[in-house]
Amino acid sequence: MITSVRTKEALDQLEKNAYYKKYADKIAKLQQTSPVEFVSRVDQLEKNKIPKKKPEQITDGKYSQLLKPKKPLDNVETTETPLDKIMKIDLIQDKDTKDIKEIWHQYHIQKNCIAAVIPVEDFEELNAKGREFPTFLFPLPRSQGYEFIMSQFEKNCVHFTPLLYYQVHKENAPECLTITHFTELKDSKNIVLMRGEYDKNIIDFKEAQCLANQLQLYYVRPNAEKLNLLEVFTRRPDEFKHMDLIKQIENLSL
Repeated sequence: MITSVRTKEALDQLEKNAYYKKYADKIAKLQQTSPVEFVSRVDQLEKNKIPKKKPEQITDGKYSQLLKPKKPLDNVETTETPLDKIMKIDLIQDKDTKDIKEIWHQYHIQKNCIAAVIPVEDFEELNAKGREFPTFLFPLPRSQGYEFIMSQFEKNCVHFTPLLYYQVHKENAPECLTITHFTELKDSKNIVLMRGEYDKNIIDFKEAQCLANQLQLYYVRPNAEKLNLLEVFTRRPDEFKHMDLIKQIENLSL
């Protein structure tokens, strides 16, 4: 016996069909005269749907595919947003580092951004490591495991893209986070201002901050284990194992 609940469920499924409006009268008639046949036909339509193809998983031994970044890193013409387009530099020229840090954080507190003030020596280390290891992976903790995010250095920016997006869309893959370093105060104040803009539909504030923290751990005076993973991924990608990354991030949380 077909219940009214099952009939309503079938009708809800059918209304999502692009041709529902065109055949609405016939559908209503069949629903009234033969509810059993009506539900049966809807079930058959659901069975005949073509399933969406899942993106291919990159397994160990295939990470060399990731070493072709979205854009060439050398001789590329890019337009980076200058700091004076974000805030008035004249207003902070006479401020000390502590005040600038406070102003920078307060400015971004209501925006979909992460922000930091970085010592020049840390930025230079980050930049040098970025030239040496321009592409890498970071594991982002999720409720049921980890999602891998690919990073790529380009001048004073670091672009982050979900690995699955990159596998499907390659160089057209959308970014979930873009970190920009503003160097206008590097000489006068010995600091670099960092701003990370993230897509809130893909990651949230804490996840963006997690990626920025991992970037610092691996690219600013990393320990021997982290440096080894950078070198393996870049120079011997077929030997790279994603579980080594996961072990390292889990050790941090112990």
